[in-house]
Amino acid sequence: MTVAQLATTVTTQVYRVYIKATPERIWDAITKPEWTARYGYTGLADYDLRPGGAYKVRPTDQFRAEAAAKGHELPDVVIEGEVLEADPPRKLVTTFHMLMDPQIAAEGTTVITHEIKELPDGVCSLTLTHELEGAPTLALIVGGRLEDQGAGGGHAWVLSDLKTLLETGKTFAE
Repeated sequence: MTVAQLATTVTTQVYRVYIKATPERIWDAITKPEWTARYGYTGLADYDLRPGGAYKVRPTDQFRAEAAAKGHELPDVVIEGEVLEADPPRKLVTTFHMLMDPQIAAEGTTVITHEIKELPDGVCSLTLTHELEGAPTLALIVGGRLEDQGAGGGHAWVLSDLKTLLETGKTFAE
């Protein structure tokens, strides 16, 4: 099976990470810009946490500089979407429309679900489910399959960096 065939057949990606943190801390790290600016691709997330509310991610100066170093100009908003469901600190469902590249933006809107479950001993599971129907290039990017081409490690990398930040106070870059 070719990469193109694989990209068109994988329409849902599921990632789970276990984090020694409270559900509230994990929720804040996902939804508050002072947290989202620190890990992963360092975007500034802005959520209106009501059904129908807007969701936007703006690039930080660091994000812009790293993209520019690779020859990419970023728009003022790199991801936009709508909050479909918000049940703090347990579940967040949003649409997701990446605007960083015209080809990816043309693929349209997908859906991401974050589920936080409290487990014994101060540990929580964080499960991210990304429904990627009709977005084969985005599926490759968020799946980390274009990491060797400079696209980053996708959801697995972002969640790993989030876990590291919450458990140690530092990210991979610090």
